[in-house]
Amino acid sequence: MVDNASTDGAANMVASEFPRVQLIRNERNVGFARGCNQAARLARGRYLFFLNNDTVVPRGVLAKLIRFARQHRQVGLVGPRLRDGQGRIQCSARQRPTVAALLHKLTLLRWTRLFRSAYRQYRGRGLDVATPRPVEVLMGAALLMPRRIYQVVGGWDEGYTFGGEDIDLCARVSRTHEVVYYPEVEVLHLGRGASRAHTGYATANTLVGLTRSLRQTGTSSLALTAYKLAFTLDLPLRGTVLTLRWLWALLRGKSRSAQRAGRELLGLAYFLRHAFTAFWRA
Repeated sequence: MVDNASTDGAANMVASEFPRVQLIRNERNVGFARGCNQAARLARGRYLFFLNNDTVVPRGVLAKLIRFARQHRQVGLVGPRLRDGQGRIQCSARQRPTVAALLHKLTLLRWTRLFRSAYRQYRGRGLDVATPRPVEVLMGAALLMPRRIYQVVGGWDEGYTFGGEDIDLCARVSRTHEVVYYPEVEVLHLGRGASRAHTGYATANTLVGLTRSLRQTGTSSLALTAYKLAFTLDLPLRGTVLTLRWLWALLRGKSRSAQRAGRELLGLAYFLRHAFTAFWRA
């Protein structure tokens, strides 16, 4: 287990209650990709199971995933179906993001719905969630891969800090092996607990990571520059809209809506202070 400088006592709990677990305590948050590689270097099994800290794995799930991987040697990466804390199925199998899909997230372009269909395809909306099948991207919350495949592709790309690393890994694995969504087993993914506690960090690094994944998966420099320019020009409008949403929710006494808009404002401010340059370099 790798602990990325958590402050909730989780590392001490693991050390006390699970003394046989190899625990790596990082003095700072080195990012998901680097943490996964740290753990993989210590692991000795034929299969590696990468798991977020906000997941619950029911009994028998890991054995079923390994059995599936053994029976399908062409599979280089397999992921279970994910459910959230309310029992809803998460869109854990997706297509790779495109410039068109990410443009839909811009304030003005979202209103026009010009790129809505591209965004829905990227997010996996409307796709079959009950049938095992090869996919382009699996959410990195729970992934099993043979060690030999991990070694061939070189592990996780540590150029990613938070967000986009699962897209990159799936893209590299899919060059030679299948990436398979396997809904015969399920993992509970509570999701967003850590990111809500560190809104700025999560928002900023996700924006940078998704942009980096566009370049790494073959987006042209011209298209990438056009997206970055459009995103930058949209920032003042986004900030204005979020501020108005926050104020309107406060005036109406809608505390949840106000908190949500406030988190987005904090994330935007953090991005501008700490990650704007990295975004343009991605």
